[in-house]
Amino acid sequence: MKSLRRRLLAAALCTPLGALGTARAQSAALPARPLRIVVPVPPGGSLDLLARTVARELSPRIGQPVVVENHGGAGGNIAFGLVASAPPDAHTILLGWDSLSINPALYGTVPFRLDQFAPVTLAITSPQVLVINEQKLPAKTLADFVRIARERGGKIAVASAGSGSPGHLAGTLLKNLASIDFTHVPYKGGGPALADLIAGHVDAAFVTLPAATPHLAANRLAALGVTSTRRSSGLPQLPTFVEAGVAGYEIDSWQGFFVPAGSPQAAIDRLHAEIATVLRDDRIRAQLVAQGFEVVAGPPQALARELERTTPKWVQLVQASGARVD
Repeated sequence: MKSLRRRLLAAALCTPLGALGTARAQSAALPARPLRIVVPVPPGGSLDLLARTVARELSPRIGQPVVVENHGGAGGNIAFGLVASAPPDAHTILLGWDSLSINPALYGTVPFRLDQFAPVTLAITSPQVLVINEQKLPAKTLADFVRIARERGGKIAVASAGSGSPGHLAGTLLKNLASIDFTHVPYKGGGPALADLIAGHVDAAFVTLPAATPHLAANRLAALGVTSTRRSSGLPQLPTFVEAGVAGYEIDSWQGFFVPAGSPQAAIDRLHAEIATVLRDDRIRAQLVAQGFEVVAGPPQALARELERTTPKWVQLVQASGARVD
């Protein structure tokens, strides 16, 4: 795994970003047919939200339809395998997230290698957020949640987007640092997890902040804190877990665009330029920030470095969670 990450980083670091400097390179980079963005979770979560925002704005810029396809299941492995085996022509785009680096440690086998993906754009970073159904769990603060978890002896049901998902591992870190226990309930995506939380089938959930934001705005759920080291720009009233009393807590998630390795460099450069332009648009950026995203719009190298930086911590949390799937 370590050597694979290094190969991915090295490939991105030597990627030239000047291919758009000539009319010939621009012409060669034009899509020849509709693009598809493959999303590794069902509709309704933060990945789906970001994919549909980018697809809507990208289509008129490239003169082709951009279709979002949701391929949830197996912790994202179905989608990852689909894109890894797609033709290397940059017409199939993966919106990946932390599970791309988590899954090789989580599963005995996975249908992809990291070096089968070429980074395009580090789109956003976003914290996980702990949200609750206040009718099920009378907690106003994270300290209340910790106290109730101790009182109930692990009989709190906490949902996530799946076994080994960033939300599951965020919960594992809270268990370890706060010395508490609760029952993890995995779903096939943040959308289904939140739907069951609203319905009262579980008590709480760890999900990416943008997935929870509309439910918080509608007062269907309440949030106790974000897992990042800094407060969210979109919801600055929410404290970080460190501010709420859990020393040493830090979980930041990332989301980024990839294409199959071997795709033409001119096409990768064009896709990065167009996606980054969409994300940096003042109107789009304001919408994304309000939803809980921290917009990065970074180049391929930034996405490769994010994989390199975050993978070791995820691997440690997978081991601590006992969530390995063989």
